[in-house]
Amino acid sequence: MAGRFTRRLAAIGRRAHVRWKRFRKYGFLSDNEARGQVLLREWLSPGQLAQYDEHGYFDVTGCQSGKRYRIREGVGMNVYELDAFGGALGGWCFVPKDNLVAGDVMLAQKIALETSEQIALLVARRFPARWTRHP
Repeated sequence: MAGRFTRRLAAIGRRAHVRWKRFRKYGFLSDNEARGQVLLREWLSPGQLAQYDEHGYFDVTGCQSGKRYRIREGVGMNVYELDAFGGALGGWCFVPKDNLVAGDVMLAQKIALETSEQIALLVARRFPARWTRHP
């Protein structure tokens, strides 16, 4: 019984994700959100861009520690430290001071982790992981 319920919820989630991707692709974003997405996409490596298009997140490597982080779509509580298998060890919340759209926040997080990881983590707040395996 629980297995059927879980499969049904997963199917609903997949359909919602597909609809959201379609919504984003056809430009139903505000001008600010669209510009933020364009700028973010210009800064992503080809691998990160493919990952972002497919899953709505991308992985970055910290410049000092070499740790992997996953930046999920969003403006807060969206950075996860990963283990060797892609599971979340915990999350980090750090955002720019100003109120920015998701693309701009995610780009700032990417640049911070890739250029000054230790400083970014000094101002970040840690939170428990909401998932432990690859979503």
